[in-house]
Amino acid sequence: MNEGFQYIDIIFFAMIAAFLVLRLRSVLGRRTGEEQRRPDPFAQPESAQDNVIDLSGRKAVAGRPGDGTLAGGLTQIQLTDPSFSPEGFLIGAKAAFEMILMAYAKGDKAVLKPLLAGEVFQNFSRAIDEREQADETMETDLVGFKSVEILRAGMDGQDALVTVKFVTEQVNSVRDKSDTVVDGNPNQVEEVTDIWTFRRDTVSNDPNWDLIATQVPEE
Repeated sequence: MNEGFQYIDIIFFAMIAAFLVLRLRSVLGRRTGEEQRRPDPFAQPESAQDNVIDLSGRKAVAGRPGDGTLAGGLTQIQLTDPSFSPEGFLIGAKAAFEMILMAYAKGDKAVLKPLLAGEVFQNFSRAIDEREQADETMETDLVGFKSVEILRAGMDGQDALVTVKFVTEQVNSVRDKSDTVVDGNPNQVEEVTDIWTFRRDTVSNDPNWDLIATQVPEE
């Protein structure tokens, strides 16, 4: 007898559950495909999607690998590393630029070392040592980026290489031990152009890029 009542209870609760589902669907509605999607914080901005090189074969790529063009160089990198995107790279390049610039001004070699290739780190380290030996301190304020653009890109063996032009506004000055300004102007914003080349070993599991060359364009 008790088993019969338990069976009825199961049916009763199942009917309640079905009723609640129908009520929820009537309140929340069904997706028609026309609703506005919730923003994905990790999605690429729509303004940048036109510049993405589609490697799926559904449309032609922007450039041919090895044709000597920037688009061809970017395509060459993407064929080797499908996770690479120019937009995502530039976001990381801006962050690296600021981190390296500020660490150099502070003389922080521990921050610089993993971000710089061996020879570049030695040059930065030598300049920091010379500044410390002269008992001088450097003050740098990165006011902002005016423009950031990729100049060259391509593969060198298994290494992806990307050269970026940074145009920034900075305030730079160097003070001696008596706090006298011996170089630069702490009250003046100047426009600075730097051209940096980054490298990443596409075979390595390390996703980070390191700085392998810096130059200031000739005026």
